[in-house]
Amino acid sequence: MNMRRAAGAALGTGLLLCLVAAVAVTSLGVRIDGTSMAPTLHQGDRILVVPGSAGQVGRFDVVLLRATGKDALLVKRVIGLPGDRVAIVSTPEEPFLVLLQKDGEGPVHRVVAGQWEDRARRTGACCGPDGTRSARPGLRTVPEGAFFYLGDNPDLSDDSRTYGWGDIARVEGRVGVRAFPVSASPDIGNRPVLEEYRGPGP
Repeated sequence: MNMRRAAGAALGTGLLLCLVAAVAVTSLGVRIDGTSMAPTLHQGDRILVVPGSAGQVGRFDVVLLRATGKDALLVKRVIGLPGDRVAIVSTPEEPFLVLLQKDGEGPVHRVVAGQWEDRARRTGACCGPDGTRSARPGLRTVPEGAFFYLGDNPDLSDDSRTYGWGDIARVEGRVGVRAFPVSASPDIGNRPVLEEYRGPGP
């Protein structure tokens, strides 16, 4: 009888913990609405933000932010930090070549992200003085207190190319884990890497 009671208590505790976790994910998690971060994040996914990470950005982090002049929350990937120089070169052969010069000096690197390869087909150069699309590609310096951000699904993403430089002060937090669906890996993943670029300058 004692064993049955202990098993019942353990089961009840487990169910209670699952209920608390479900409530926490529903109330604290942010629901992904749209496909701009596919395949990293999908419509309906729920993500949790790292506590205390508001107003912070790290290269290639996925962050929750409010774009300048837009009240809605965006979930995007940080590419360029203050002082970096960034550009997007677009040709029919290679429509989405993202270039980055760290701290505005030294070699120019190519930002390589596997998720872009089969999703970036639209041509369009960057950047203008405000970080948006431009008629011709040009390396632009990210201002102090700002950052350059893109979606992982570039053809379907409104990001810095649309809204301009992101304001670090408007970052509400860094995305820590995917909390739902539970069958998916909690790790956000798909983190880009830098490779030295030896092509012509923008």
